[in-house]
Amino acid sequence: MSEKEKITIENIVASTSLAEHLDLSKIALALEGSEYEPEQFPGLIYRLQDPKTAVLIFRSGKVNCTGAKNLANVRLTIEKIIQKLKKAGIEVYDNPDIVVQNIVAVYDLESDLNLTDIAMSLGLENVEYEPEQFPGLVYRVEEPKVVLLLFGSGKVVCTGAKEESEIEQAVIKVKKELQKVGLI
Repeated sequence: MSEKEKITIENIVASTSLAEHLDLSKIALALEGSEYEPEQFPGLIYRLQDPKTAVLIFRSGKVNCTGAKNLANVRLTIEKIIQKLKKAGIEVYDNPDIVVQNIVAVYDLESDLNLTDIAMSLGLENVEYEPEQFPGLVYRVEEPKVVLLLFGSGKVVCTGAKEESEIEQAVIKVKKELQKVGLI
């Protein structure tokens, strides 16, 4: 099994723009089950069941999609929102650019980790490890620019990636570094 196959994407956050301006009160009526309480939060929240995602729609026309586990579901979510808004007579762009802001993924090194030893070997400039504050070691990888959270169980959470390939690169990189110093 390749490293890529062992990586599980848990969440993709992406953004797009559907218009120059949107009337959220009108959209709240058009999207059944949406939540819009402008005195609490400036955006409208709408949850889809299939795919299981949520979107935040703002007056500025900006839309954030969260909860997708792959890029196809991000696109499908945005397409469904566009379709529902057009059906309600709300003018929106047809094929907006979608920009991935963050991908969160998990990986298992399949080995227990001594986080204290790892903190010393990875170099203090890129590592934060305060076990009394947080049980994981925070490793800031410079290239690709992602953050890895390493746990004693060998589980790794990767955040900050903009592309799936960056997660794989980071996992391979940390694995090589830990193997080089005999910590896995």
